[in-house]
Amino acid sequence: MNALHQYLFDTYRAARLGEPAPPAPGTHDIAVLRAVRERRRFERALAGRRARGRLRTALWNRRHGGAS
Repeated sequence: MNALHQYLFDTYRAARLGEPAPPAPGTHDIAVLRAVRERRRFERALAGRRARGRLRTALWNRRHGGAS
């Protein structure tokens, strides 16, 4: 059974019991990814490292011959 089948079963059960329908699969995916990104930035800031721009800085240093 995949997520769509489970969603259909849950929707059917909720309708029979008079409960609100569950959210569709994938509804909150973007919000979860943003929360993970923000959490990682927060943890980096607590550790005293740069909270963002690590990849861009590494590419800049590589292109311009600096040490990273």
